[in-house]
Amino acid sequence: MFEQIIGNEPIIQTLKNTIKTKNISHSYLFVGTEGIGKKQIAQEFSKALLCLEEPKYCNKCKSCIEFNTKNNPDFNIMEPEGNSLKIEQIREFQKKVAEKPIISNRKIYIINDSDKMTKEAQNCLLKTLEEPPEYITIILIGSNENEFLSTIKSRCTIIRFQNIPDDKIEKYLKEKENITIKNPLILKAYGGSIGKALKLQNKQEQYQQIQEILQNLKETDIIELIEKSKIIYEEKEEIENILQYINTILLELSKQNYKYTNCIQIVENTKKRLQSNANYDMSIDNMLLQMKEQIN
Repeated sequence: MFEQIIGNEPIIQTLKNTIKTKNISHSYLFVGTEGIGKKQIAQEFSKALLCLEEPKYCNKCKSCIEFNTKNNPDFNIMEPEGNSLKIEQIREFQKKVAEKPIISNRKIYIINDSDKMTKEAQNCLLKTLEEPPEYITIILIGSNENEFLSTIKSRCTIIRFQNIPDDKIEKYLKEKENITIKNPLILKAYGGSIGKALKLQNKQEQYQQIQEILQNLKETDIIELIEKSKIIYEEKEEIENILQYINTILLELSKQNYKYTNCIQIVENTKKRLQSNANYDMSIDNMLLQMKEQIN
C-alpha cells in the first residue's frame, strides 16, 4: 500500500493508522501543491477502505479487482467541467450519494480540483457534509486552501501535504524517467512537485537559456536582450512557470548583488498584469526593460 508514492511519508503513515484503527472520517480535505501525489494517495486510501478482506488492500477480493479495472461501483472521481466544478455536478453527485454501496460497506467519492468549485457548488455540497450517510466518505482535493469556504473546511479532516524535497525529485527522475538534471537550479522550478517536473522534463535547455539571459543582464544591450529573450515571448502557455523560475534565479543572483532583489517585484507585477489580461508582448517588454534599468 502506497509503495509507489514519493514523499509525504508522515501523511501516508497517518492514513495507514486510520485504516488499521477504522477511525474513518466522513469527509477529508487533501490540500497542497499541484502534482505532489494527493490524488494518487487518495486513490490508494480509497482502495484500502473499500477492500473486503483483513488486513486491508488484499488485491484479491471483488472490490480490489474491480477497483484495479476502474469498475468499482462504490468508488467515483468527480473532475471539473471546464474551469470550474459547477452546482449541477454537485447536485448529480448528491443523487448518487443517496444510493447505498453495492460491493463494500462504504462508498467513496473523490472530488478532484475541488478548490475550483463555485461558491454556489460549495454551499450545495455543504448539505451533504453536514448530514452524510453513514456509509459515505468524501475526499476533497485542492491546491489552494483559501478557495474553500470556512464552513466546508470546518466539516472536513484537513490533511496538508508538503512539497517533495528536491533530492527525491531528482532521484525519481533519474531512476524512473531516465532524466538527468544538468543544472540544480532547475529543480527549484519544479516547486517540490513531481507532476510539474514531468511536465517540464523537456524544458531544461530553455530554462538554462533563461538563466544565462539573467546572469548577463547587465552586460547585454537592449536590442540583444530582446532578441535573446525570444524564448520567453514564445512560451506564452508556460509563462507562469517561467516567471516563477526567473524569480528563483533572481533570488540566487541577489546573494551577490542586492539590485536583483528589486527585480523580483518587477516579475511579480508582471504576473499581476498578465492575470488582468494585459497585452502579453508588452508586459514582457516592460519586465525586461525595467529589470535592465534596475541592474544598471
